[in-house]
Amino acid sequence: MRPPFGIYLHVPFCTVRCGYCDFNTYTATELGPVGGAKGASVATFVDAAIGELDLAHATLPDAPPVSTVFVGGGTPTLLPPEDLVRFLAAVRDRWGLADDVEVTTEANPDSVTEESLRVLADGGFTRVSIGMQSAVPQVLATLDRTHDPANVARALAAARAAGLAVSLDLIYGTPGESLEQWRTSLETALALEPDHLSAYALTVEDGTKMAARVRRGELPMPTGDDEADKYELADELLAGAGYGWYEISNWARTPTDRCRHNEAYWRSHDWWGIGPGAHSHVDGARWWNRKHPATWAKGLADGHPEAEREELTPEQRSDEAILLGVRLREGLPTDLLTADGRQAVAGLVADGLVDGRAAIGGRVVLTRRGRLLADTVVHRLIASGRA
Repeated sequence: MRPPFGIYLHVPFCTVRCGYCDFNTYTATELGPVGGAKGASVATFVDAAIGELDLAHATLPDAPPVSTVFVGGGTPTLLPPEDLVRFLAAVRDRWGLADDVEVTTEANPDSVTEESLRVLADGGFTRVSIGMQSAVPQVLATLDRTHDPANVARALAAARAAGLAVSLDLIYGTPGESLEQWRTSLETALALEPDHLSAYALTVEDGTKMAARVRRGELPMPTGDDEADKYELADELLAGAGYGWYEISNWARTPTDRCRHNEAYWRSHDWWGIGPGAHSHVDGARWWNRKHPATWAKGLADGHPEAEREELTPEQRSDEAILLGVRLREGLPTDLLTADGRQAVAGLVADGLVDGRAAIGGRVVLTRRGRLLADTVVHRLIASGRA
């Protein structure tokens, strides 16, 4: 049997580039005149993306009905909602959709309205992931986020009225953010009672505006202890409100509220990525598209939007299964480890990084402390088998 099959669409457009952002996104100013190229502009993007769906279908005509569709970015909701619905219809026309299909779009709080969300819901979308990031104006300003914090509640209410499930995305560890400011963001988010919540530690990437400000001494870098304190506070407050963690950075009210598309990544299922810079994974092969919208559009017109690909070796697949499986609440079956890797589990239990009862039952499940040191756990599990 083939694993579940998903589709990812990368929409590379943003109105403003946030200072911390290292994603493959572009403002109209950054695109310049190439923004008029077919596929490299908001007006023509979905037509080009549907063309890439045709290439995908020609390669995988017998893929199972699509289980999950995720539209990310960038700011996907800068596109007209009718275009997003048209893309979803094109997916349905080529492979069909599973009866319980999950269809998500990311959105900024200021980029959706009651009407646009209703169009999405009526067109088959089931879920919206809103980029809240913080409830504190000072923190949002440091991140160069331009939305009004009050619009998060408005957007969530509009999504609920349309019948969509809602996830809120938060970022912790912004330079200068205090623990109490982070608590304010968490409590504000919980008061809105979303179905799902993600909390990611900010990474200051080289080449970003924020990295330059840190280098000049304008912004302080958060310490590892500060980020650990904020993660522990998030887990404590979310658990107290009835949210269960199911992946290191993700919590859901119930198991059915989990993001199944992201679970597909962590479980190494198959997905096809559409759009500039989008990554795909099918049958152990990975490839990724050309990054810039103009070069992607040109490559697509020539029938070759792909930039590079790689075939994973059995050892790479094994390492990846450990790297990703350890992140999940269900943990990693110990029979996926080498004999030396299984012996390393006892030491991880003794160090308080892995749950002892789960280990006796044949699974590697991280404790809260283990979630903070997940990279260490993975290294010890893999390195033991390479010694």
